[in-house]
Amino acid sequence: MKKWHLPFLVLLIVGTYLAYLQKHPTARYIKEEMQVFGTVMHVTYKTTASLREGYSEELRQVDMSLSMFNPMSTLSRINRNETDTADAMLQEVLRMAMAVSEATDGAFDVTVAPLVNAWGFGFKNGQLPDSVQVDSLLTLVGYRNIALTEDGRVEKKYPGIVMDLSAIAKGYGVDKVAEYLKANGVTDYMVEIGGEVACQGRNAKGKAWRIGINKPDDDPTSTNTDIEKVIELEDGAMATSGNYRNYYVTPEGKRIMHTIDPKTGYPVQHNVLSATVIAPTCAMADAFATSFMVMGSERAEEVLKQHPELKAELICTEE
Repeated sequence: MKKWHLPFLVLLIVGTYLAYLQKHPTARYIKEEMQVFGTVMHVTYKTTASLREGYSEELRQVDMSLSMFNPMSTLSRINRNETDTADAMLQEVLRMAMAVSEATDGAFDVTVAPLVNAWGFGFKNGQLPDSVQVDSLLTLVGYRNIALTEDGRVEKKYPGIVMDLSAIAKGYGVDKVAEYLKANGVTDYMVEIGGEVACQGRNAKGKAWRIGINKPDDDPTSTNTDIEKVIELEDGAMATSGNYRNYYVTPEGKRIMHTIDPKTGYPVQHNVLSATVIAPTCAMADAFATSFMVMGSERAEEVLKQHPELKAELICTEE
């Protein structure tokens, strides 16, 4: 072989290899984050190219359907009685929400919004409600006061009924991102929005995804990241609900928890600090975690016996 042939051959091999890589890029794990639903989303997945644009559109559609803080969303328009027609996403989530309401004897209730607002969460009112106001608002609360017709219309028993899907919409958003990734050939991913998580496959180390449950504390800044327990997930979803940070103290020194019991109209008072649920979907995990915070440990255990598809980790105070 002539001497000048060797460099030419090397260049030819390198050029062919680079052309092959362009047509057949190597999959790698990438990490992406973005602001969504008033919090931060983290996505880690194995891919040959970023899918951020596509899953961002999925989340935009979720916001335009389910957000009660977006005045243009379908939910907001139904809450204002400007329409009674639910889009496909809202219909799907309402059916899931009603199923969880039935399974928890009303502990999960999307109509609890007026009470949440009256107690100083959600849209602030500035003062605590008295028993007369609570009793009045209770007439607007009750998941059986709404119905979804076969043609996708939301029927409200009273015009003043307001729905809040915050306790299921975040998990649903996680599910929609996960579905988009799977539809585009991704088999290894972790999607997390504000602590609600869906995982499939393995992480970059070839191991199951490791998700930490925060140790309950009274840190109002939410900067304490001590971990109570680590859960390994390969295919499933997990959500955590807790009272230990989302509360406020009245001038009289009384602590008001953000979880409101839809039946009594008052903030819950029991020993459960946080409820973590593992379920087939994040929307389901999200809704049941909220339900268990309302129900307390004994009633939550009864529900778990009836739903083997669920697993839960309840962290309680010592009684």
